[in-house]
Amino acid sequence: MRQSVIIDCFPESAARYRKGYAVVAIDVIRATTMAITAVAAGWRCYAVPSLEAARSLHRKLENAVLAGELGGDMPARFDMNNSPVELAARTDNHRPLILLSSSGTQLIYEAGRCETAYLACLRNYTALTEYLVGRHQRIAVIGAGSRGEFREEDEMCCAWIAEALMRNGYQAENGTTRERVNRWKDAPPAACLVSHSVDYLRRTRQLKDLYFILAHLDDLNAIFSLRAGQITMMPAAKQLPTQAVLKHTSTNARGPNVQEILRPSGRNTRTECPMNQAFPLAKMAE
Repeated sequence: MRQSVIIDCFPESAARYRKGYAVVAIDVIRATTMAITAVAAGWRCYAVPSLEAARSLHRKLENAVLAGELGGDMPARFDMNNSPVELAARTDNHRPLILLSSSGTQLIYEAGRCETAYLACLRNYTALTEYLVGRHQRIAVIGAGSRGEFREEDEMCCAWIAEALMRNGYQAENGTTRERVNRWKDAPPAACLVSHSVDYLRRTRQLKDLYFILAHLDDLNAIFSLRAGQITMMPAAKQLPTQAVLKHTSTNARGPNVQEILRPSGRNTRTECPMNQAFPLAKMAE
């Protein structure tokens, strides 16, 4: 059987890959970045598809932290937003973490109903790709999307993983996958700054999460999978202390200057900036 890869989008698309596929769930801004950051820091993390599921699980898990957002707003009686920066500042990682988001945790939940499911973000895309090669014949890389859009940051991460798999002998299952790989394979991380997700972070004064994402590019040498609703690091990574899982990133050619972040300019960056252009960045406005 030939080895193949396909790129898709939105939580409901995971149902197409229930049988015969390893599914990779991606929501760079911010659910899979949040979940991967949490588990790498020692949290027990559970992704839930709805507010009702979050409340139900909270009643079962002692002293759990409720984290997340719906429609961009933190639900009532939640402890924190879907923010990797906010999470990194906490010291109570002995508590379980229940994570909810508008679309990312729905995708994680749906991926968990497939035969094999992994999580990826810009922190671990290389480690996951290297792990996948030869272990699975057919791989579906799925972006969470938001408000009917395949957001640039998710499409880029999906394409980077698919392109690396194709360099290792996997074939694109359709023309759309090939087109997405060709569009994003040489793009710098700054290409995702045209995303409406970035606009949202800017409007709500949460650009520190974008700074975190770009400052932690491909820095985790670990694999994250789903088991019974819980996100876990794969056994090979667990054999090492958390600090040993971290990689140096200064030599990564894709890495941006993380001291510089896009400032509101009044320009329509989605139409004025080609997605494969290296954008001039201004200092963070917060």
